Amino acid sequence: MKVFIIIIYYKEVFVVAGEKKFGSSMFGFKRADVNAYIERIIREFDHRLREKDEEIATFKLRFNELQAKYDQLSQNAEYLIKEKEKIAGVLLQAQEKAETMMVEAQDKALKEKVRLDHTLETEREKIVDIKRDLKSLKSHISEILTKFESELNSAISNVYDYEELYVPDSLNRDNDDNDSLSSSDSTNQESKDNNDMENPA
Repeated sequence: MKVFIIIIYYKEVFVVAGEKKFGSSMFGFKRADVNAYIERIIREFDHRLREKDEEIATFKLRFNELQAKYDQLSQNAEYLIKEKEKIAGVLLQAQEKAETMMVEAQDKALKEKVRLDHTLETEREKIVDIKRDLKSLKSHISEILTKFESELNSAISNVYDYEELYVPDSLNRDNDDNDSLSSSDSTNQESKDNNDMENPA
């Protein structure tokens, strides 16, 4: 360590930087005073130097702490930026996927509507055909019943005609007499039964 001391000779008094004065002697300045002063200056300088070293060490420590915090914050910021980019990418993909799904759902719904409309129209046509067939069948059945009734009436008429042709008139009269007698007997029997009920034994 180098120490520079400036000594100025002025009016037989040595003046040193810092306004320190040394007494003179026959052979120059007092060596003891100068040495004591130099030692004191060196001690003060060493003390101040240590203080500065301590301040520098404190500043370095503080700087290192701040640098560590800055590095940590930088890492956190970088991590957050990357995470933000990832989230933005995921959200963008989700939005694109949702839009694609929506378009697909709309297209599917439209196709399903077209299919249902076609099916409904087909079923309506079937119902119209069934109604037409039922109407035709009803008309056909009515014609058959009318024809059957006509044939039945004709058959009954033919039976009566055949009966008149093949049964003699005398037999018809005997049958009529027998029918009259049977009717009279039935009437007499009913009258007798009524009298028995009115006059019990």
